[in-house]
Amino acid sequence: MTRTKITAWAGGAVYLLAVGLLVGGAPRASGTVHGFGALLAASLLVGVLRRAPLLALSMALFGSTAVVVGSPGSRASLSAAYQGEFLSYLAVDLVLGAIVATCARRASIVAVAGSLLVQLLVIGGFSRSDDLTVDAVIALLAMATACTGGLLSRERREHAVALRSQETAEAVIAERLRIARELHDMVAHSIGIIAIQAGAAGQVIRTRPTEAGEALRAIEVTSRETLSGLRRTLVALRQADPGTTASGNPAALAPSPGLADLDRLAAATADAGVRVEVRRSGEERTLPADIDLSAFRIVQEALTNVVRHAGTGRCRVLVDYGNEELSVEVVDDGHGATEDGPAHGFGLVGMRERVALLNGDFTAGTRPEGGFRVTARLPLPAPVGAPVEAR
Repeated sequence: MTRTKITAWAGGAVYLLAVGLLVGGAPRASGTVHGFGALLAASLLVGVLRRAPLLALSMALFGSTAVVVGSPGSRASLSAAYQGEFLSYLAVDLVLGAIVATCARRASIVAVAGSLLVQLLVIGGFSRSDDLTVDAVIALLAMATACTGGLLSRERREHAVALRSQETAEAVIAERLRIARELHDMVAHSIGIIAIQAGAAGQVIRTRPTEAGEALRAIEVTSRETLSGLRRTLVALRQADPGTTASGNPAALAPSPGLADLDRLAAATADAGVRVEVRRSGEERTLPADIDLSAFRIVQEALTNVVRHAGTGRCRVLVDYGNEELSVEVVDDGHGATEDGPAHGFGLVGMRERVALLNGDFTAGTRPEGGFRVTARLPLPAPVGAPVEAR
């Protein structure tokens, strides 16, 4: 037996010993003293109550009944005897409330029925009051109060458990959406470039093998970058398991992309046939990781839409590091949104969700002068770092 179990059962034994001392060792003490003694002695049953609730209730009923039956009964001390009865069974009611709060419904019903039966029998057979009905009503009210407190405690605990389960489910859903956005932004852009390069290579592989070779090399580079990003995402998911590590895999541990990688993204988009002009203004500085990644993914998805849907050979990316917000804008001079264009895909939905999570503003639509514009404004912390010239 563990020390905790030994302590629990020792407490139960001491409780029975204390009840015996109250009944046999202090026969001339008033019923009030006996009642207080029984109430205080019931605290010794806490350990038994945690391990065997019904046994603890049985011991409390036995002890309280022994105190009530063995307490002084002279008419001169009717008030004290009555107080002793109430205080003795108050300990039983407290144990009963704990059972209702923590045990299954069947065990609670058995406990309530048994306690009610014993108390009514003792009141009918040994009560020294002139009005048994009043005694029975008081006993019922005390039991009802204890049971109500136990039910309220149970409902509060179950409600807290339900809230935690709901929060866990919402966190899982939010994480799944984040992963879905990340995979969509990363894979859709890369696969779009690979598809265009593969088509170009297939058209010129016999007539212009040099250009076909360049297209195939671009496909290889893009494929490797996409594979690295997928590994990084999978590592981030597996890091939730403390026993899983990614040591020895430098590509998997590479940092997430950010605005510093815009030039590389522009070069990859140029290989797909769309020349990208990147302009930066404001005080360029280190950004929080979530803002930096979201801004990059927004530009990446916007460029993917330009390559797929705009029907143009060039576009502009404007990044403004303001004092209070980061502004990212992607503008092209293509044919704008069409019925099957980017406005009806998941790309704009993902961009809008990213901006909303950062409490920013997002707009996307056809420009009056032609083409399409995507703009995202993300709140920034206080600027840190040295200003850079507009490029």
